[in-house]
Amino acid sequence: MTIHGLLSIIAGLLLAPLLQGIVNRTKAVFAGRRGAPLLQQYRDIARLLRKGAVFSGTTTWIFRLAPSITLACVLVALVVLAPAPVEQGWGFAGDALLLAYALGLARFLTVAAALDTGSSFEGMGASREVFYSALAEPALLVGIAVLARVSGGTSLASILQGAGVAGWVSAGTALALVGVSFFVVLLAENSRVPFDDPNTHLELTMVHEVMVLDSSGPDFALVTYGASLKLWVFSVLFASLAVSPLGLSGFALLGALTAAVLFTGVIVGTVESTMARSSLARAPLLLAGACALSILAFILASRFLS
Repeated sequence: MTIHGLLSIIAGLLLAPLLQGIVNRTKAVFAGRRGAPLLQQYRDIARLLRKGAVFSGTTTWIFRLAPSITLACVLVALVVLAPAPVEQGWGFAGDALLLAYALGLARFLTVAAALDTGSSFEGMGASREVFYSALAEPALLVGIAVLARVSGGTSLASILQGAGVAGWVSAGTALALVGVSFFVVLLAENSRVPFDDPNTHLELTMVHEVMVLDSSGPDFALVTYGASLKLWVFSVLFASLAVSPLGLSGFALLGALTAAVLFTGVIVGTVESTMARSSLARAPLLLAGACALSILAFILASRFLS
C-alpha cells in the first residue's frame, strides 16, 4: 500500500466523528442556532470511554460482544473501500461483495443485540432496520454493478477509478442515476431523515436509536464511533463517484475526495433541515425508487456501451 491508500484509511479513522459534527452544525445553521461544537462527538466518545457499562440481567454474551464485533466489521468495510479510489491495484476481484457482507454483518449484530435485550421497543426498531436494509442492499449492489459495467473492472479500485472522465462521457446519465441511488442508500443505511430522525426521543418513531437504548459506557462509545465510521464509508462511496469526472490523481485526488466526503455532511445536514421524516408507509417507497434508479442505470449503461 502506498502513502495515498494509508492516508485515506487514517483520514476515515480520524475524521469520521468530524463528519457527524458537520452534519449537526449544518442543521444548527438552518435552525438559526449556534449548535454544538464541531468536535463535540470526540468529547462524547472520550467521556463514554471513561464511564462504566451497565448490563441488563436479560442480556447475554451476544449483547456484550456485539458493539466490538460491529465496529470491527465497519473497520473492514473502511479498509476495503477507503483506498480504492486512490490506490492502484487495491483489493481483489469481487471485493465489493466483501464490502456489502461486512456492512450486512455489522447490521445483523446490531439487530441481534437489540433482540437480546428482550425489549419490545428495541425489537420493533430491529424489524424496521431489517426491512429497510432489505430494500437498500439491492440498490447498492446494482449500483456497484453499473459502475463495474461502465469501468469494465472487477475490484472496487478498478470500478471506482474506471468511472472517470471517459465513463461520464460514455454513460454520464447512468452514473448520475447511480449517484442519486447511492445518496438515498446513504440516508437509509445511516438512519437519517427522511428514513429516521437521529434526534428523536420517541420510541415509537425511532429505528436505529431505539436499538441501542440499553448500550452504555464504553459499549455506547463503540456504537457511536461505529455509526460515524459507517457514515464515512457510505460518504466515500458517494463522493468517489462525484469527484471521478475531475480526472485527478495522487494527493490532489485524496484531498478532493476528503473534501467531498466532508461536504457530503453539509448535504446530509441540508436534507435533514429541509425535509421532514417520512411515514413508515412512504419510506420504503423511497428505497424502492432508489433500486429502480439503479436498475434503470444498468439498462442505460448496457445500452450506451453495447
